[in-house]
Amino acid sequence: MKTYSFVYLGSLLLALLFTPILIYIARALKIYDSSDARKVHDSAIPRIGGAAIFLSATMLVIAVLFLDNNIGKAFHRLQGQVVTLLAAGTFIFLTGLVDDLRGLRARHKLLVQVAAAAAMCLAGVRIDSLNVANLFTLHLGWLSFPATVFWIVAITNAVNLIDGLDGLAAGISAITCVVIAIFSFSTGQPLMVVLMLALLGSLCGFLFFNFNPAKIFMGDCGSMFLGFILASASVMCATKSGTIVALALPALALGLPIFDTAFSLLRRYLRRRGILSPDRSHLHHILLDMGLHHRHVVISMYVLTALTAGLGMFMMFTHNASAVIIFFCILLLLVLVFRAVGAVHFAETITALKRKRTISHQVKQEIENFEKVELHFRQAKVFDQWWQAVCFAADKMGFVRGLLPLINRDGTKRTLAWGKNAEDIGIDNIVKMTLPIRDRRAGSPLNLEVQVRANGSLESAGRRIALFGRLIEEYSVANLPNKTKDTSSPVRMRPITSNGASLEPGNMK
Repeated sequence: MKTYSFVYLGSLLLALLFTPILIYIARALKIYDSSDARKVHDSAIPRIGGAAIFLSATMLVIAVLFLDNNIGKAFHRLQGQVVTLLAAGTFIFLTGLVDDLRGLRARHKLLVQVAAAAAMCLAGVRIDSLNVANLFTLHLGWLSFPATVFWIVAITNAVNLIDGLDGLAAGISAITCVVIAIFSFSTGQPLMVVLMLALLGSLCGFLFFNFNPAKIFMGDCGSMFLGFILASASVMCATKSGTIVALALPALALGLPIFDTAFSLLRRYLRRRGILSPDRSHLHHILLDMGLHHRHVVISMYVLTALTAGLGMFMMFTHNASAVIIFFCILLLLVLVFRAVGAVHFAETITALKRKRTISHQVKQEIENFEKVELHFRQAKVFDQWWQAVCFAADKMGFVRGLLPLINRDGTKRTLAWGKNAEDIGIDNIVKMTLPIRDRRAGSPLNLEVQVRANGSLESAGRRIALFGRLIEEYSVANLPNKTKDTSSPVRMRPITSNGASLEPGNMK
């Protein structure tokens, strides 16, 4: 117990020492987290506080690992896994630090997270099998590797995404450390207890400066490091105990960031945004928009996290189906919380899914039509054939009218036209645009005036115009062979006048 107390108090004191130093360094080097439309702070705050968490925790852990006691013996038994954990955690921390200092693309950070998680798997930290409340044992087989990587990467990003308010990520992570430490102590894993207490002490010391109003943020170097260590530690506990409770307890303690991340990804998917793109629709943003004070939001999420983690602790004392019932009841509670504050609407979600499926079908059909009409442009060798291809493409892609003014060699003007009956088209359902066409003979581009039916969606009309414009650009008049006919030659079409009546080629204007 003395060792445990030393680890917690030592990391706490180190964090209290390192954090003010980092605040001074960040201000001197102007390493700030500037405010923007997505963030809630309105002034520049130092953002490399995660370095204090990293240094405080790892220094104590490394010092204790070489003690001549049960902890030192446990380290020698798991030396490869522990060294890999510390090395991979350092790699994650340095990646986050580079992102805080210079900025990294989301996919690059994701690649680093996957690599670090894969390193843990190669070191033997894998979810091979799980005993589900003594009801049955789930053997993952070859799925153990991707399942472990997914778990570690998911938790890492969940903690990273919840870091949106002063002290929020640090406080929730601290509660998770307590949960894993208690479980590790009860299952005889002193090494995991030391790791969690070291992390807990560093978080408590850091929170002294990070709670609202924050003097420093942990940044990506802190949030990514925290998420990775918590996820990896839970897998190591599950590997040792072989029970699903080792994963269920951290999952419940991190239930808010996990569900917030899941609903954020779903929301971005339904809105057809990049799933890694930032937004301002997280749970803490919604609570702030409801009028709650910054501190009240953070404390409320602390209380809810402690409640779900505390209820989840009952799973440690049940060895039958009751544990599964407790787990799913707590998950239901979390879903109801998100539903109550308006973070998720099931009816709207179903409607959005149907709309997205409709749009996907439209896009597929538009692409197919584009590929069909492109063949006609490829076969066009003279101007008459090119105009025939233009008319065919316009008809196939939902256009309702096209006008191409021309100037003959003798200076007279005429207009090639194609279109459908005007009475079949509502004027409010039409999008008009002029497309320039490169022409070898004309001194300036030809202007093709087109009208396209919106079909209830301006986005669909825009896509079809873009595809049509791509055809006009790639297969313009200027790209026709040199033997192309003069543009003043008669065109064998059925153009129309402005009132929709068809004209024979000889009567064209």
